[in-house]
Parts: sequence; structure tokens; C-alpha cells
Amino acid sequence: MKVAIISDIHGNMDAFERVLADIASLPVEDIISLGDNIGYGPEPDAVIKRIQQQDITSVQGNHELALIEPSYLSWFNKAARQSLKATSKLLSGQSIDFISKLETHLTTYGCRFVHGFPPNCPLTYLFQVSEKKVLKTLKNLSEKRCFIGHTHTLDLISYDRQGLEYGYLKKGRNKLDARRKYIISAGSVGQPRDGNNKSKYLIWDSVEDTVEVKYVAFDIAAVVKKIQAAGLPQEHAQRLW
Repeated sequence: MKVAIISDIHGNMDAFERVLADIASLPVEDIISLGDNIGYGPEPDAVIKRIQQQDITSVQGNHELALIEPSYLSWFNKAARQSLKATSKLLSGQSIDFISKLETHLTTYGCRFVHGFPPNCPLTYLFQVSEKKVLKTLKNLSEKRCFIGHTHTLDLISYDRQGLEYGYLKKGRNKLDARRKYIISAGSVGQPRDGNNKSKYLIWDSVEDTVEVKYVAFDIAAVVKKIQAAGLPQEHAQRLW
């Protein structure tokens, strides 16, 4: 089975549509979103509606959490808080209802899917976690592959009895070791932050046990104009370049 894994769309409908078109050209049997479908970008409602139309299973990201639990807004910086408050006004009641029902994690196909850090946290960044805690978490995980978002980068941590190995996913196909457990970060569709401004998403092949990193270009200038027209913070537009 091949599963497309997307993350951190962040209301960027232009990038999302390009990624969906790319996925449609492949023999993919399912699509899973790792959350943060909203925030920063100008078209959060269109993104949520498209997720529903495509029957994409999504977990809750930190932006979804703050939207339905405003007490978490203090966790964000000033620009992100402004963006979330604006985002709430751009969402329909139906979309907010959909967001409110998202779970913090998903286990399927023998894998775990969570936005931030396993087993079920949408807030914690991978880079905030000590090696000791990462080691303990991987030891205790029932699943051998855990896919996360949140960092907007393509990080890879693996574990076996010899210890932890830290690395990055390269563009193209990455072969996993059946003897090791993994935490795999899926990059970002709508707000790439890995030094390359193309959208990133993953194809996990359960038979070959590979993770393929896909790069997809989108019209950044068009999205920048939409962010500016929506009155969202300018830094969220400039970050796309």
C-alpha cells in the first residue's frame, strides 16, 4: 500500500491544489494530513472543504487546537495570534465544527500519525525534546513508524538497540530499516522551512518500507498577494520566498 502523507498546509490553497494534483498522478491508496491545515494562509475554509471532499483523514495541529481552545493562543507569538484570530473569521461554521472533531493522533497501517511529538502532542516540537526523552518515547511506541509535522522540515530519527540516529530525509526515495523504529517529519505543503520553497509531502510504501519525498512548485507570488489582501501579517507572506 502507498499512503500520501501531507502536513502544515496552513491555508495555502494554491500549494495544496498542486500537491493534490501530483498525488492524483500516482498509485496512492490513501491520504493522511498531520494537521495545521489552517493558520498563516489566506484560504483556510477552502482548504478544510477540500480535505472533506477528498475524504482525507487529519489529526489536530497546534493551530487547530488554538482555534477551538483560545486559551492556547498565549503559546503563539504575536503575529501567529493575529493570524489565528483572522483565520477564525475566514472559516465557516461547518469548517469549525469539522476542526473541533479532529483527534490528536491516529494509528493505522501499523503507523502512528501525530502533529507534534508522539504519542499524542500537537504542541511539542521535535527539536525541543531531549535525546533521553526521544529514546524513551521510541522504546515505548507500539508502532515502528511515527509520522509527525510541526517543524516544517524533513527530519528523521531512528532507534534500535545500538541507540538513536539523527538525520534528514533526502529528496526521492529513502529506504527504512525493518529492524529500527522511526520518527519521520513530513515537511510542509504550505509553509516550507527547510531551505527550499517548494511544497513537500511524503509517499510511504508499506510493502517496500520506503518513504519518498516529493517536491512540488506553486505560485508563491499569487499566494503572497492573497495573504496581503486578506490583511494577514506580512511576515507570513515573505516567509514563503
